[in-house]
Amino acid sequence: MTKERGGEDDGNALWDALKKTVVPLRKSQASRDSKIEKPERHPKPPVKRKHAHVAPAHPPPRAPSLPPLAKLDRRARSRIARGSTEIEGRLDLHGYKLAEAKERLMHFLERAQAREKSLVLVITGKGAAAPHGAERGVLKREVPMWLSQPGFRSLVIGFEEAAPSHGGAGALYVRVRKKR
Repeated sequence: MTKERGGEDDGNALWDALKKTVVPLRKSQASRDSKIEKPERHPKPPVKRKHAHVAPAHPPPRAPSLPPLAKLDRRARSRIARGSTEIEGRLDLHGYKLAEAKERLMHFLERAQAREKSLVLVITGKGAAAPHGAERGVLKREVPMWLSQPGFRSLVIGFEEAAPSHGGAGALYVRVRKKR
């Protein structure tokens, strides 16, 4: 290139000045042998924090996740309805208040699991006729929600509405999880 283009010498001077400010990312043989001067670096003092959070060496163990609730297949449901498969326990929650019904259900399922029962019937009732504005069938609505909660999930594989011969909409077949 020639000087006719104008400013080539200025470009070289600018390039040389820029090269002096560049610091290589890694020390290589080429950078050690080069004549480029590196700017001095002053190490920064460590930042002192009053309450530095230190992550534990090992993360805390996670609770084993339970598989989703499983429904009865058509064949199993048919065998239960016909009486070919035995219902190994029954709990009737008629007349209990919510807190007491939940406690009784938990104890019933814990005993069923301890005794290695696999299928039980929980009778909630369909709900009595209520005066206008009052809620009907509170246990019928609440029991399925309880069975889906983590506290019950360690006891329950799945549940669903019982056949008409066992109470229909007012009862649930509950499959009990085997104890680990």
